Amino acid sequence: MIVGYRSYTDLIEDLTAGKEVLSSPMLQEIKRCEEAVRMAAAGKIVALVSSGDPGVYGMAGLAIEQAEALGFDLPIEIVPGVSASGSAAALLGAPLMLDFATISLSDLLVPWEQIERRLKAVAEADMVVALYNPRSHRRVKQLEEAARIFAATRPASTPVGIASAIGLDEQKIVYSTLGSFLAEEIGMRSTVIIGNSSTRMIAGRMVTPRGYKL
Repeated sequence: MIVGYRSYTDLIEDLTAGKEVLSSPMLQEIKRCEEAVRMAAAGKIVALVSSGDPGVYGMAGLAIEQAEALGFDLPIEIVPGVSASGSAAALLGAPLMLDFATISLSDLLVPWEQIERRLKAVAEADMVVALYNPRSHRRVKQLEEAARIFAATRPASTPVGIASAIGLDEQKIVYSTLGSFLAEEIGMRSTVIIGNSSTRMIAGRMVTPRGYKL
């Protein structure tokens, strides 16, 4: 039994032929997890599909929480994948070679005030940051505010990389700077990586040196 967000189950149709597939639209994560847990408790072998790594902004934690809430003691195997930050970094070069943070700009589950505190702490700590869910049709101010926060501690020339629709036919990689990246096409399928004070472009790639003496 395959359970997942419809866009994700559509991407793996070549792997699910002949299997029962239960898909649903966005914002039904709790319902999907509950159905997956109930079916597993009933004796079915269930695969709950996430994009990237299921333990990084994915469904792994919610599945464990749901099993506990419903009173089921289930053997849950979490299969690691490649997070959006990791795959974006590989396409951009090596921007995550030193300490970095990942922050989602979606305030559907986390209050914006809390996200803002995290952004300021990361900016002041001079850490590279990978921004998830940076912008949607309804959410545009969050990314602008994040840019303002980082611009207060880093020069406008700081490298910024944008990876969108990673692994799909419409994949797009853009290199920009902190001072100009807001003008680029950025959406929910984009991962934005903002460099720190040592990040630089080397032969067309975004790199954050670890500090080795060459």
